[in-house]
Formats: sequence, structure tokens, C-alpha cells
Amino acid sequence: MSLFTSLPFLLLTVVTASCADTKTENCENIQKTCPVIACGPPGINGFPGKDGRDGAKGEPGQGIRGSQGPPGKMGLQGMPGIPGIPGPIGQKGDPGENMGDYISLATSERATLRSELNQIKNWLIFSLGKRVGKKVFFTNGEKMPFNEVKTLCAQFQSRVVTPMNAEENRALKDFITAEAFLDITDQETEGQFVDLTGRWVTYQNWNDGEPNNAYPGEHCVALLLDGTWNDIACSSSFLTVCEFSEGA
Repeated sequence: MSLFTSLPFLLLTVVTASCADTKTENCENIQKTCPVIACGPPGINGFPGKDGRDGAKGEPGQGIRGSQGPPGKMGLQGMPGIPGIPGPIGQKGDPGENMGDYISLATSERATLRSELNQIKNWLIFSLGKRVGKKVFFTNGEKMPFNEVKTLCAQFQSRVVTPMNAEENRALKDFITAEAFLDITDQETEGQFVDLTGRWVTYQNWNDGEPNNAYPGEHCVALLLDGTWNDIACSSSFLTVCEFSEGA
């Protein structure tokens, strides 16, 4: 037996022998508190053990699967992305049509239309109307109150006939077949006859004793068959004659 191996045993023998001369209680305390083997320092911790293996996968549950919930609220709109790269240039298109051709065609058609309108106007003048100076007189041959005459003439962008001089008055006398309304009234101020534009009538050809306002409301004027004028009631019915001014 080596020295290092027998050393603890010798120490224990010495302690036991020394305890024979002391009280038994003290020796028991020494044996309890001072054994050589029990009083050594703790050992160093060992390395940790290896991880255990994963267990087997469990079985799925047997309960009834719930219904899918409603969709959540729409989130905020994201930031716009970076613009993409420009696409490739397309093929060259067909050459456009020359606008000058359209303009020339429109000008030609307009000239043709103007010529046709002039032919129609001349035919109307020859068959229904009468030209004097730059004026053309037309009639539909109907008799009606003054307000209706005004309305009818306005529908054709014309006005009730108004002779501005002796030549127009004479041409109008030769044109009518019955007494006709003139575009002259004194509805605003009694005795002050003006046309419907408000201009004073500078040419007049009243019949003897006219205007006399013989009956209340004689605020309109009629052209008699002999070419003279007479003030009459606007509610009376007289021949409708309209006039067009060329170039107006």
C-alpha cells in the first residue's frame, strides 16, 4: 500500500485514539463534524448531457372545425411604387389626311349651297314675293291680328313690312291684294308713331284726316289699297306681309 493511499486511514486512527481520553460526547461531535473524507471541497460540474430525441407527432383533434370568420377591414393604401421603365416605341402610324383637302371640299360645298339658296330665293321672289331696292316682300295671303303677324314674321327671321320711302310704298301697294299691317304703332305715346325698333317714322303717307284715333285702341297702322295709311285697332285682322333686307 502506498503512502498516499494509507494516509487517510492513519489520520482516522489518530483521531479515534485521541478521543479515548475525552468525554464520549465530545468525540461523537468531532466524528460528526470533522471526518477527513467529508470535509473535502466540492467537485467541478460535469459537461451537460445530450438533447433528447423529438417525440412522436400527436394525433389531430376530433372536434368540429369552426366556420371561417369575416374578412378584416381594408388596410391603408400603400405608397405608390416606383415608376416603371418606359415601354418600347411603337410602330410609326399611317400618314394623316391632308386637312387642306377637307377645307377645300367644305368651301366648295358652301359655295354650291349658297348658289342653290340664291336660286330658291329668286324662285320665291318670282312666284310669291316682290323685290324693291334691297328689300323683298313676302306674304302668305292670310289675315290675322297684329301680334300674330309679328310672331309669324319673326319665325322666318324677318319683320312686318315698313315702307321707308315713296318707292317702297308704291311697290308695296302694287304687291298687296288686301289692306295690310305696317310695322308702325303709337302704343307707347299716342300720336307718336314709331316702328318696332323704336325709331321715329320719317316717311309717312296718311290718308286724309288720319291718324284720328276714331275708336279707342287705334294704335296700329294699315296700308290701304290706294297706298295711303290709316290708324286701326291692333286686334283687327289684316293681310300678313313680311320683309327681308338683303345683306342684313
